[in-house]
Amino acid sequence: MENCLLKMRHIEKRFPGVLALNNVDFTLRKGEIHALMGENGAGKSTLIKILTGVYQMDAGEISIEDTAVSIRSPEDAQNKGISTVYQEITLCPNLTVAENMFIGRGNGGWVRHKEYEKRADEILKQLGIPARSSQQLGSCSLAVQQMVAIARAVDQKCKVLILDEPTSSLDDKEVNMLFDLMRDLKSKGVGIIFVTHFLEQVYEVSDRITVLRNGELVGEYLVEELPQVELVSKMIGKELDELSTLKECDEEDLSQREVFYEAKSLSSSDAEPFDFFIHKGEVNGFTGLLGSGRSESVRAIFGADKVTGGDVTIKGKHAKITRPIDAMKHGIGYLAEDRKRDGIIAELSVRENIMLALQVMNGFFRPISRSESEAFADEYIKVLNIKTASRETPVGSLSGGNQQKVILARWLLTHPDYLILDEPTRGIDVGTKLEIQKLVLKLAEEGVSVTFISSEVEEMLRTCSRLIVMRDRHIVGELKGKDLNQAQVMKTIAGGEA
Repeated sequence: MENCLLKMRHIEKRFPGVLALNNVDFTLRKGEIHALMGENGAGKSTLIKILTGVYQMDAGEISIEDTAVSIRSPEDAQNKGISTVYQEITLCPNLTVAENMFIGRGNGGWVRHKEYEKRADEILKQLGIPARSSQQLGSCSLAVQQMVAIARAVDQKCKVLILDEPTSSLDDKEVNMLFDLMRDLKSKGVGIIFVTHFLEQVYEVSDRITVLRNGELVGEYLVEELPQVELVSKMIGKELDELSTLKECDEEDLSQREVFYEAKSLSSSDAEPFDFFIHKGEVNGFTGLLGSGRSESVRAIFGADKVTGGDVTIKGKHAKITRPIDAMKHGIGYLAEDRKRDGIIAELSVRENIMLALQVMNGFFRPISRSESEAFADEYIKVLNIKTASRETPVGSLSGGNQQKVILARWLLTHPDYLILDEPTRGIDVGTKLEIQKLVLKLAEEGVSVTFISSEVEEMLRTCSRLIVMRDRHIVGELKGKDLNQAQVMKTIAGGEA
């Protein structure tokens, strides 16, 4: 326990009908990057919210540098040297970068704009963040907004820095920049709690790993003493080597199958013209770096952005899709990249969220009965193993993985012919990832066409039989068969068309 910075002992937390944490211990040392791992619902977020004063624990004790502390609010945590950057960005897009970095830190109501802008520009330059202190945060990309949130936390001279999925919206260059910053803070004695679902990142930057499962402590391990396969096994609770054996890429020649959807020179307000097709029962995907145009392309297919040109055929017949409702009537479903903004309605129940798409297709003058909606919700809660206290639980209170399953249930209930999944496994645990990947393959076997987008190339290689590679909002290659490997994907992205 040398250099012990933070101790959490025998932590318990109950919610109605749920024991979220049961006798959990956690230790953080000075100058350490400590990964907190576990499936969604394992208790990671609850433990963090107790440490940051968002929740009050029902039992247990917390000490910082061997001094017992009581953390009653986020402000209290911040005053004790605990800073947090959550997975979902919690800054104000209508304010400037500098205002976001120093919000709540004014003096007696007087905000020293010039001083704050100068200080913000110094921090942004130091961290290599491509933003100006005076520009509106909402004009920045999601990745830059995430980096600004991290810069805000770092500038508060914290002892304990909690990073909750900080890399989920960052490209490789930005991830490396963040890791350099984390290592620099580590060398200065800051203790960093790192929560991520990218296993490779854990092994790249972390010193220790604590694993939680079902609200209980599985154990604490040195990174070099816990192989990745064993980590997955401990998180899931059973022996598991499916990360590499889920599916060998299907090399079947799909040319004999019916083409379900085809677009020629399709473009939108955010997507450059592109050609695209997908066969019935095929799983294909768009890959490329952040900002390459992956999401913009599928939003054009679904009519989520203003369509500005192109010809579309579905089952060989001309189709006009300029709005999402047009796509839905043609059997197309779309799980958006940002589930908080474009997916769930947090205040509505699990049942109400599941029923949304079907009700829209029926029309709001033909309401689905309460008994029918309850039956549908119960069916899909069971089929997808959605962890919720009841069908009437507000969906916003569910873990990220279970929220994702609710959105999947919404589209499956419409019995789509073509399902577009944009980052369906981002920010969720390994076990749920595998469930979703298996579901995708099962849907394909049943004849559903699926377009699958993921920032994790290995995940796409396990599920897709064809990859469309994008760079700078243009398609630069198509990979299948023997070319469907990570090296070829990277080569194509880098500039060598395949």
